[in-house]
Amino acid sequence: MRAFVSIVFIASAVSFLYKWRYRVMNALLAIGIIRKLAVKISMNLPGLRAKLLPSLFRNEM
Repeated sequence: MRAFVSIVFIASAVSFLYKWRYRVMNALLAIGIIRKLAVKISMNLPGLRAKLLPSLFRNEM
């Protein structure tokens, strides 16, 4: 019975987080320390950095 309650609780938490994923992400990224940590971690991913940085510093005149 305890395992069933745990599974139901986890499933409902995952469902809630999926339904409100963008609102939860915006709330978390509004906290400065978490935002800095997320940027630091994402810039350590070579594939993401290779795609993101050229588009940021493109010189279009």
